[in-house]
Amino acid sequence: MTYDLVVVGGGPAGVAGALTAAQAGLRVALVDSAARLGGQYFRHAAPSGPATGHEAAPGLDRFLRQARALGERADLLLRHQVWSVAREPDGDLVVHCVTRDPGAPQERPVTVRARRLLIATGAHDRPLPFPGWDLPGVLTAGGAQALLKGNGVVAGRRIVISGTGPFLLPVATGLAGAGARVLGVLEANGGLGLARHPLLALGKAGEAAGYAASLARHRVPYRTRRAVIAAHGEHEVEAVTVARLDQDWNVLATRVVKCDTVATGFGFLPQIELGVQLGCETRRDVDGSPVLNAGGDQRTTVPGVWAAGEPTGVGGWRLSELEGRIAGLSIAADARVDGAGRSGGIAGVLVRRRERWQAFGAALQRAYPVRPGWQGWLRDDTLVCRCEEVPLERVREAQRLGATDARAVKLLARPGMGWCQGRICGYAVSCLAGERPQPPRRPIAQPVTLGALSTLGGERQGPAGDGAGGLPKT
Repeated sequence: MTYDLVVVGGGPAGVAGALTAAQAGLRVALVDSAARLGGQYFRHAAPSGPATGHEAAPGLDRFLRQARALGERADLLLRHQVWSVAREPDGDLVVHCVTRDPGAPQERPVTVRARRLLIATGAHDRPLPFPGWDLPGVLTAGGAQALLKGNGVVAGRRIVISGTGPFLLPVATGLAGAGARVLGVLEANGGLGLARHPLLALGKAGEAAGYAASLARHRVPYRTRRAVIAAHGEHEVEAVTVARLDQDWNVLATRVVKCDTVATGFGFLPQIELGVQLGCETRRDVDGSPVLNAGGDQRTTVPGVWAAGEPTGVGGWRLSELEGRIAGLSIAADARVDGAGRSGGIAGVLVRRRERWQAFGAALQRAYPVRPGWQGWLRDDTLVCRCEEVPLERVREAQRLGATDARAVKLLARPGMGWCQGRICGYAVSCLAGERPQPPRRPIAQPVTLGALSTLGGERQGPAGDGAGGLPKT
Protein backbone atom coordinates (compact mmCIF):
# COMPACT_ATOMS: atom_id res chain seq x y z
CA MET A 1 0.00 0.00 0.00
CA THR A 2 1.20 3.51 -0.80
CA TYR A 3 0.03 6.33 1.44
CA ASP A 4 -0.77 9.81 0.21
CA LEU A 5 1.34 11.10 3.10
CA VAL A 6 3.72 9.68 5.67
CA VAL A 7 4.58 11.89 8.63
CA VAL A 8 7.74 11.18 10.62
CA GLY A 9 7.40 12.50 14.16
CA GLY A 10 4.59 12.37 16.70
CA GLY A 11 5.03 15.76 18.38
CA PRO A 12 2.85 18.86 17.92
CA ALA A 13 4.04 19.53 14.34
CA GLY A 14 3.63 15.94 13.15
CA VAL A 15 0.23 15.40 14.75
CA ALA A 16 -1.13 18.74 13.49
CA GLY A 17 0.12 18.09 9.96
CA ALA A 18 -1.14 14.51 9.85
CA LEU A 19 -4.55 15.42 11.26
CA THR A 20 -5.01 18.35 8.88
CA ALA A 21 -4.16 16.19 5.85
CA ALA A 22 -6.31 13.28 7.07
CA GLN A 23 -9.30 15.56 7.64
CA ALA A 24 -8.89 16.73 4.04
CA GLY A 25 -9.32 13.14 2.85
CA LEU A 26 -5.75 11.91 2.41
CA ARG A 27 -4.65 8.45 3.44
CA VAL A 28 -2.06 9.19 6.12
CA ALA A 29 0.39 7.22 8.24
CA LEU A 30 2.32 8.71 11.15
CA VAL A 31 5.55 7.03 12.27
CA ASP A 32 7.16 7.66 15.65
CA SER A 33 9.68 5.81 17.81
CA ALA A 34 7.85 6.41 21.08
CA ALA A 35 5.09 4.30 22.56
CA ARG A 36 2.76 7.31 22.74
CA LEU A 37 2.29 10.45 20.71
CA GLY A 38 3.56 13.68 22.19
CA GLY A 39 7.20 14.27 21.32
CA GLN A 40 9.39 15.79 24.02
CA TYR A 41 7.14 18.63 25.13
CA PHE A 42 3.90 16.65 25.27
CA ARG A 43 5.50 13.44 26.48
CA HIS A 44 3.08 11.79 28.90
CA ALA A 45 2.76 8.64 30.95
CA ALA A 46 0.40 5.80 30.09
CA PRO A 47 -3.11 6.18 31.58
CA SER A 48 -2.21 3.62 34.26
CA GLY A 49 1.20 5.21 34.94
CA PRO A 50 2.18 7.32 37.93
CA ALA A 51 0.97 10.89 38.18
CA THR A 52 3.83 13.34 37.91
CA GLY A 53 2.06 16.70 38.04
CA HIS A 54 3.01 17.66 34.49
CA GLU A 55 -0.48 17.10 33.11
CA ALA A 56 -1.25 20.82 33.34
CA ALA A 57 1.47 21.69 30.80
CA PRO A 58 0.15 24.43 28.50
CA GLY A 59 -1.56 22.94 25.47
CA LEU A 60 -1.54 19.32 26.64
CA ASP A 61 -5.32 18.86 26.67
CA ARG A 62 -5.57 20.35 23.19
CA PHE A 63 -2.83 18.04 21.94
CA LEU A 64 -4.50 14.94 23.41
CA ARG A 65 -7.74 15.81 21.63
CA GLN A 66 -5.84 16.10 18.36
CA ALA A 67 -4.11 12.78 19.02
CA ARG A 68 -7.40 10.99 19.63
CA ALA A 69 -8.90 12.49 16.47
CA LEU A 70 -5.85 11.44 14.48
CA GLY A 71 -6.10 7.87 15.77
CA GLU A 72 -9.56 7.65 14.18
CA ARG A 73 -8.42 8.92 10.78
CA ALA A 74 -4.86 7.69 10.17
CA ASP A 75 -2.57 4.72 10.74
CA LEU A 76 -0.27 5.26 13.71
CA LEU A 77 2.95 3.28 13.56
CA LEU A 78 4.31 3.81 17.05
CA ARG A 79 7.48 2.20 18.38
CA HIS A 80 8.83 2.45 14.82
CA GLN A 81 12.26 4.06 14.54
CA VAL A 82 12.93 5.64 11.13
CA TRP A 83 16.56 5.34 10.08
CA SER A 84 16.45 6.18 6.37
CA VAL A 85 14.24 7.60 3.63
CA ALA A 86 14.86 7.07 -0.08
CA ARG A 87 13.09 7.87 -3.34
CA GLU A 88 12.18 5.01 -5.66
CA PRO A 89 12.51 5.23 -9.48
CA ASP A 90 8.72 5.59 -9.73
CA GLY A 91 8.87 8.72 -7.58
CA ASP A 92 7.47 7.23 -4.39
CA LEU A 93 9.26 7.76 -1.10
CA VAL A 94 10.22 4.70 0.96
CA VAL A 95 10.54 5.15 4.71
CA HIS A 96 12.74 2.50 6.33
CA CYS A 97 11.98 1.72 9.99
CA VAL A 98 12.81 -0.85 12.61
CA THR A 99 10.43 -2.05 15.32
CA ARG A 100 10.36 -4.74 17.95
CA ASP A 101 7.31 -6.93 18.55
CA PRO A 102 6.33 -7.54 22.19
CA GLY A 103 8.45 -10.38 23.54
CA ALA A 104 10.64 -10.54 20.42
CA PRO A 105 14.41 -10.59 21.07
CA GLN A 106 15.39 -8.65 17.95
CA GLU A 107 14.25 -5.69 15.92
CA ARG A 108 12.70 -6.29 12.55
CA PRO A 109 12.62 -3.94 9.56
CA VAL A 110 9.46 -2.30 8.22
CA THR A 111 9.05 -0.16 5.11
CA VAL A 112 6.31 2.39 4.50
CA ARG A 113 5.68 3.83 1.04
CA ALA A 114 4.29 7.29 0.39
CA ARG A 115 3.77 9.83 -2.34
CA ARG A 116 4.59 12.68 0.06
CA LEU A 117 6.61 13.04 3.24
CA LEU A 118 6.36 15.46 6.17
CA ILE A 119 9.51 15.62 8.31
CA ALA A 120 8.57 16.61 11.86
CA THR A 121 11.38 14.93 13.76
CA GLY A 122 11.85 17.61 16.43
CA ALA A 123 15.14 18.35 18.15
CA HIS A 124 17.36 16.99 20.88
CA ASP A 125 19.28 18.58 23.74
CA ARG A 126 22.48 20.45 22.96
CA PRO A 127 24.94 19.46 25.70
CA LEU A 128 28.28 21.08 26.44
CA PRO A 129 31.18 19.10 27.93
CA PHE A 130 32.76 19.96 31.25
CA PRO A 131 35.03 18.04 33.64
CA GLY A 132 33.07 15.15 35.13
CA TRP A 133 30.13 15.29 32.71
CA ASP A 134 30.60 11.56 32.07
CA LEU A 135 29.86 10.65 35.71
CA PRO A 136 26.63 8.80 36.52
CA GLY A 137 24.20 11.43 37.74
CA VAL A 138 24.92 13.94 34.97
CA LEU A 139 22.18 14.07 32.33
CA THR A 140 20.55 16.56 30.04
CA ALA A 141 17.61 18.65 31.14
CA GLY A 142 15.52 16.98 28.45
CA GLY A 143 16.56 13.57 29.73
CA ALA A 144 15.49 14.45 33.26
CA GLN A 145 12.15 15.71 31.96
CA ALA A 146 11.62 12.62 29.81
CA LEU A 147 12.20 10.31 32.77
CA LEU A 148 9.68 12.25 34.83
CA LYS A 149 6.99 12.74 32.21
CA GLY A 150 7.16 9.37 30.55
CA ASN A 151 7.93 7.09 33.48
CA GLY A 152 7.33 9.03 36.67
CA VAL A 153 11.02 8.66 37.58
CA VAL A 154 12.68 11.50 39.50
CA ALA A 155 16.27 11.73 38.32
CA GLY A 156 17.75 12.32 41.80
CA ARG A 157 17.19 13.59 45.30
CA ARG A 158 19.38 16.72 45.37
CA ILE A 159 19.47 18.22 41.87
CA VAL A 160 21.23 21.20 40.32
CA ILE A 161 19.86 22.45 36.99
CA SER A 162 22.27 24.42 34.83
CA GLY A 163 22.45 25.87 31.33
CA THR A 164 20.62 28.59 29.48
CA GLY A 165 17.13 29.28 28.20
CA PRO A 166 13.56 29.09 29.52
CA PHE A 167 13.41 25.29 29.13
CA LEU A 168 15.22 25.04 32.46
CA LEU A 169 12.13 26.38 34.24
CA PRO A 170 9.58 23.63 33.44
CA VAL A 171 12.24 21.02 34.16
CA ALA A 172 12.91 22.54 37.58
CA THR A 173 9.26 22.98 38.51
CA GLY A 174 8.41 19.46 37.37
CA LEU A 175 11.19 17.88 39.43
CA ALA A 176 10.44 20.00 42.48
CA GLY A 177 6.75 19.17 42.22
CA ALA A 178 7.61 15.46 42.09
CA GLY A 179 9.49 15.64 45.38
CA ALA A 180 13.10 16.31 44.42
CA ARG A 181 15.06 18.98 46.22
CA VAL A 182 16.15 21.31 43.44
CA LEU A 183 19.12 23.19 44.87
CA GLY A 184 19.05 25.84 42.19
CA VAL A 185 18.40 26.83 38.59
CA LEU A 186 21.61 28.29 37.19
CA GLU A 187 21.14 30.50 34.12
CA ALA A 188 24.48 31.15 32.40
CA ASN A 189 23.21 34.29 30.65
CA GLY A 190 21.83 37.47 32.20
CA GLY A 191 18.41 37.98 33.69
CA LEU A 192 16.99 40.39 31.11
CA GLY A 193 15.96 37.62 28.73
CA LEU A 194 13.21 39.05 26.55
CA ALA A 195 13.11 42.43 28.28
CA ARG A 196 14.22 44.02 25.01
CA HIS A 197 11.19 42.43 23.30
CA PRO A 198 8.27 43.30 25.63
CA LEU A 199 5.56 42.77 23.03
CA LEU A 200 6.87 39.31 22.20
CA ALA A 201 7.28 38.44 25.87
CA LEU A 202 3.75 39.56 26.76
CA GLY A 203 2.18 36.39 25.39
CA LYS A 204 4.39 34.29 27.65
CA ALA A 205 4.07 36.46 30.78
CA GLY A 206 1.42 34.27 32.40
CA GLU A 207 3.40 31.09 31.81
CA ALA A 208 6.59 32.68 33.16
CA ALA A 209 4.75 33.93 36.24
CA GLY A 210 3.47 30.42 36.87
CA TYR A 211 6.99 29.00 36.79
CA ALA A 212 8.25 31.78 39.07
CA ALA A 213 5.48 31.08 41.58
CA SER A 214 6.22 27.36 41.51
CA LEU A 215 9.95 27.94 42.09
CA ALA A 216 9.14 30.26 44.99
CA ARG A 217 6.69 27.75 46.48
CA HIS A 218 9.33 25.02 46.44
CA ARG A 219 12.08 27.46 47.55
CA VAL A 220 14.17 26.89 44.45
CA PRO A 221 16.68 29.72 43.90
CA TYR A 222 17.11 31.09 40.38
CA ARG A 223 20.58 32.53 39.75
CA THR A 224 21.79 34.30 36.62
CA ARG A 225 25.38 34.42 35.33
CA ARG A 226 25.93 31.06 37.02
CA ALA A 227 26.72 27.59 35.67
CA VAL A 228 28.00 24.18 36.68
CA ILE A 229 31.52 23.97 35.26
CA ALA A 230 32.63 20.65 36.81
CA ALA A 231 31.14 17.57 38.48
CA HIS A 232 32.97 15.60 41.15
CA GLY A 233 32.70 12.08 42.53
CA GLU A 234 34.46 8.75 42.75
CA HIS A 235 31.81 6.58 41.11
CA GLU A 236 28.90 9.03 40.72
CA VAL A 237 28.13 12.69 41.20
CA GLU A 238 28.76 13.85 44.76
CA ALA A 239 29.26 17.57 44.22
CA VAL A 240 29.60 20.22 41.52
CA THR A 241 31.63 23.36 41.05
CA VAL A 242 29.35 26.32 40.44
CA ALA A 243 30.93 29.37 38.81
CA ARG A 244 29.92 32.99 38.63
CA LEU A 245 30.40 34.09 35.02
CA ASP A 246 30.93 37.25 33.04
CA GLN A 247 28.84 37.98 29.95
CA ASP A 248 31.04 35.72 27.78
CA TRP A 249 30.86 32.86 30.33
CA ASN A 250 34.43 33.28 31.57
CA VAL A 251 34.80 32.19 35.20
CA LEU A 252 34.95 34.96 37.83
CA ALA A 253 34.57 32.94 41.05
CA THR A 254 33.64 29.40 42.12
CA ARG A 255 32.11 27.44 44.96
CA VAL A 256 31.35 23.76 45.56
CA VAL A 257 27.78 22.48 46.06
CA LYS A 258 26.99 18.96 47.23
CA CYS A 259 24.40 17.15 45.14
CA ASP A 260 23.71 13.78 43.53
CA THR A 261 22.34 14.87 40.14
CA VAL A 262 23.08 17.54 37.53
CA ALA A 263 20.69 18.34 34.65
CA THR A 264 22.14 20.61 31.97
CA GLY A 265 20.55 22.22 28.94
CA PHE A 266 22.07 24.66 26.46
CA GLY A 267 19.33 24.82 23.86
CA PHE A 268 18.39 22.32 21.16
CA LEU A 269 19.77 20.87 17.94
CA PRO A 270 17.18 20.23 15.19
CA GLN A 271 17.11 16.68 13.83
CA ILE A 272 17.44 17.14 10.07
CA GLU A 273 19.16 13.91 9.03
CA LEU A 274 16.24 12.61 6.94
CA GLY A 275 15.97 15.84 5.00
CA VAL A 276 19.71 15.91 4.34
CA GLN A 277 19.54 12.29 3.15
CA LEU A 278 16.99 13.33 0.53
CA GLY A 279 19.02 16.35 -0.59
CA CYS A 280 16.91 19.10 1.02
CA GLU A 281 18.57 22.49 1.08
CA THR A 282 19.57 23.80 4.51
CA ARG A 283 20.05 27.25 5.99
CA ARG A 284 21.40 28.71 9.23
CA ASP A 285 19.07 29.32 12.16
CA VAL A 286 19.52 32.36 14.38
CA ASP A 287 22.03 30.50 16.58
CA GLY A 288 23.97 29.18 13.57
CA SER A 289 22.56 25.66 13.67
CA PRO A 290 21.74 24.08 10.27
CA VAL A 291 18.00 23.66 9.66
CA LEU A 292 15.92 22.62 6.66
CA ASN A 293 15.02 25.46 4.32
CA ALA A 294 11.23 25.44 3.99
CA GLY A 295 9.08 27.87 2.04
CA GLY A 296 5.97 29.68 3.17
CA ASP A 297 3.92 26.50 2.76
CA GLN A 298 6.55 24.43 4.64
CA ARG A 299 7.63 22.78 1.40
CA THR A 300 11.34 21.92 1.18
CA THR A 301 13.46 22.20 -1.95
CA VAL A 302 12.90 18.50 -2.74
CA PRO A 303 9.62 17.69 -4.54
CA GLY A 304 7.14 15.83 -2.38
CA VAL A 305 8.89 16.64 0.91
CA TRP A 306 7.64 19.09 3.56
CA ALA A 307 9.10 19.94 6.97
CA ALA A 308 7.59 21.46 10.11
CA GLY A 309 8.60 22.15 13.69
CA GLU A 310 12.18 22.23 14.95
CA PRO A 311 13.74 20.81 11.74
CA THR A 312 12.96 24.22 10.19
CA GLY A 313 13.99 26.23 13.26
CA VAL A 314 13.51 26.01 17.02
CA GLY A 315 10.57 28.07 18.25
CA GLY A 316 8.42 26.12 20.71
CA TRP A 317 5.34 23.94 20.51
CA ARG A 318 2.94 26.66 19.35
CA LEU A 319 5.08 27.44 16.31
CA SER A 320 5.50 23.73 15.62
CA GLU A 321 1.75 23.15 15.64
CA LEU A 322 1.11 26.09 13.32
CA GLU A 323 3.76 24.91 10.88
CA GLY A 324 2.28 21.41 10.96
CA ARG A 325 -1.19 22.71 10.14
CA ILE A 326 0.14 24.87 7.30
CA ALA A 327 2.07 21.90 5.93
CA GLY A 328 -1.04 19.73 6.11
CA LEU A 329 -3.06 22.27 4.14
CA SER A 330 -0.30 22.58 1.56
CA ILE A 331 -0.03 18.82 1.19
CA ALA A 332 -3.79 18.50 0.80
CA ALA A 333 -3.76 21.17 -1.90
CA ASP A 334 -0.87 19.40 -3.61
CA ALA A 335 -2.92 16.21 -3.68
CA ARG A 336 -5.84 18.17 -5.17
CA VAL A 337 -8.22 16.98 -2.51
CA ASP A 338 -11.73 18.41 -2.90
CA GLY A 339 -12.21 21.39 -0.63
CA ALA A 340 -8.54 22.04 0.02
CA GLY A 341 -8.69 25.27 -1.94
CA ARG A 342 -11.34 26.70 0.39
CA SER A 343 -8.85 26.83 3.28
CA GLY A 344 -7.01 29.89 1.97
CA GLY A 345 -8.54 32.31 4.54
CA ILE A 346 -7.68 30.03 7.43
CA ALA A 347 -4.19 29.55 6.05
CA GLY A 348 -3.75 33.33 5.98
CA VAL A 349 -4.55 33.52 9.69
CA LEU A 350 -2.16 30.66 10.38
CA VAL A 351 0.62 32.37 8.44
CA ARG A 352 0.27 35.57 10.48
CA ARG A 353 0.33 33.59 13.72
CA ARG A 354 3.35 31.66 12.49
CA GLU A 355 5.22 34.90 11.78
CA ARG A 356 4.57 36.10 15.34
CA TRP A 357 5.84 32.88 16.91
CA GLN A 358 8.80 32.75 14.55
CA ALA A 359 9.77 36.20 15.78
CA PHE A 360 9.40 34.99 19.36
CA GLY A 361 11.61 31.95 18.70
CA ALA A 362 14.28 34.11 17.08
CA ALA A 363 14.19 36.52 20.02
CA LEU A 364 14.63 33.64 22.46
CA GLN A 365 17.68 32.36 20.64
CA ARG A 366 19.21 35.84 20.64
CA ALA A 367 18.43 36.28 24.34
CA TYR A 368 19.96 32.95 25.40
CA PRO A 369 23.01 32.27 23.20
CA VAL A 370 25.87 29.87 23.92
CA ARG A 371 28.89 32.05 24.72
CA PRO A 372 32.46 30.97 23.86
CA GLY A 373 33.74 31.13 27.44
CA TRP A 374 32.56 27.57 28.13
CA GLN A 375 35.68 26.29 26.38
CA GLY A 376 37.71 27.69 29.27
CA TRP A 377 35.91 25.32 31.64
CA LEU A 378 37.68 22.33 30.07
CA ARG A 379 40.89 20.63 31.16
CA ASP A 380 43.21 18.60 28.95
CA ASP A 381 41.74 15.34 30.32
CA THR A 382 38.10 16.42 29.92
CA LEU A 383 36.28 14.01 27.64
CA VAL A 384 34.85 15.79 24.63
CA CYS A 385 33.49 12.62 22.98
CA ARG A 386 32.19 10.16 25.55
CA CYS A 387 31.47 7.35 23.08
CA GLU A 388 35.08 7.13 21.91
CA GLU A 389 36.57 8.55 25.14
CA VAL A 390 38.35 11.37 23.31
CA PRO A 391 39.75 14.00 25.70
CA LEU A 392 40.36 17.63 24.84
CA GLU A 393 44.09 16.91 24.67
CA ARG A 394 43.62 14.64 21.64
CA VAL A 395 41.48 17.26 19.90
CA ARG A 396 44.22 19.83 20.41
CA GLU A 397 46.81 17.34 19.22
CA ALA A 398 44.83 16.82 16.00
CA GLN A 399 44.85 20.58 15.50
CA ARG A 400 48.59 20.71 16.00
CA LEU A 401 48.90 18.03 13.34
CA GLY A 402 47.09 20.27 10.88
CA ALA A 403 43.34 19.73 11.44
CA THR A 404 41.57 22.98 10.61
CA ASP A 405 37.94 21.87 10.76
CA ALA A 406 35.70 19.45 12.66
CA ARG A 407 35.86 16.79 9.95
CA ALA A 408 39.66 16.69 10.04
CA VAL A 409 39.60 16.54 13.85
CA LYS A 410 37.19 13.62 13.61
CA LEU A 411 39.47 11.73 11.21
CA LEU A 412 42.56 12.24 13.35
CA ALA A 413 41.15 11.94 16.88
CA ARG A 414 37.87 9.96 16.37
CA PRO A 415 35.32 12.24 18.11
CA GLY A 416 31.91 11.54 16.64
CA MET A 417 32.73 8.01 15.44
CA GLY A 418 30.97 6.20 18.28
CA TRP A 419 27.43 5.06 19.00
CA CYS A 420 25.82 8.51 18.84
CA GLN A 421 27.63 9.45 15.61
CA GLY A 422 28.34 12.95 16.84
CA ARG A 423 24.88 13.84 18.10
CA ILE A 424 26.25 14.57 21.57
CA CYS A 425 29.76 15.87 20.84
CA GLY A 426 29.34 17.27 17.31
CA TYR A 427 28.42 20.79 18.37
CA ALA A 428 31.29 21.00 20.87
CA VAL A 429 33.84 19.65 18.39
CA SER A 430 32.74 22.20 15.79
CA CYS A 431 33.14 25.02 18.30
CA LEU A 432 36.56 23.77 19.40
CA ALA A 433 37.58 23.59 15.73
CA GLY A 434 36.48 27.19 15.24
CA GLU A 435 33.62 26.58 12.83
CA ARG A 436 29.84 26.52 12.83
CA PRO A 437 28.11 23.12 12.99
CA GLN A 438 27.66 21.56 9.57
CA PRO A 439 24.58 19.65 8.32
CA PRO A 440 24.83 15.99 9.38
CA ARG A 441 25.90 13.56 6.66
CA ARG A 442 24.59 10.33 8.08
CA PRO A 443 23.30 7.63 5.72
CA ILE A 444 21.74 6.05 8.80
CA ALA A 445 19.75 8.68 10.67
CA GLN A 446 19.33 6.68 13.88
CA PRO A 447 21.27 3.74 15.35
CA VAL A 448 20.10 0.42 13.91
CA THR A 449 21.41 -3.09 14.46
CA LEU A 450 23.34 -4.99 11.83
CA GLY A 451 20.78 -7.76 12.23
CA ALA A 452 18.01 -5.46 11.05
CA LEU A 453 20.13 -4.18 8.16
CA SER A 454 20.92 -7.75 7.09
CA THR A 455 17.23 -8.39 6.40
CA LEU A 456 16.81 -5.47 4.01
CA GLY A 457 14.73 -6.53 1.07
CA GLY A 458 12.56 -8.73 3.24
CA GLU A 459 10.95 -5.92 5.23
CA ARG A 460 7.38 -6.14 6.27
CA GLN A 461 5.24 -3.58 4.51
CA GLY A 462 3.49 -1.18 6.89
CA PRO A 463 1.23 -0.62 8.62
CA ALA A 464 2.32 -2.94 11.42
CA GLY A 465 0.75 -3.54 14.80
CA ASP A 466 -2.24 -1.79 16.34
CA GLY A 467 -2.98 1.34 14.34
CA ALA A 468 -4.27 3.16 17.42
CA GLY A 469 -1.62 1.91 19.83
CA GLY A 470 -0.34 4.30 22.43
CA LEU A 471 -3.19 6.81 22.38
CA PRO A 472 -4.45 7.95 25.76
CA LYS A 473 -7.86 6.58 26.68
CA THR A 474 -10.51 8.42 28.61
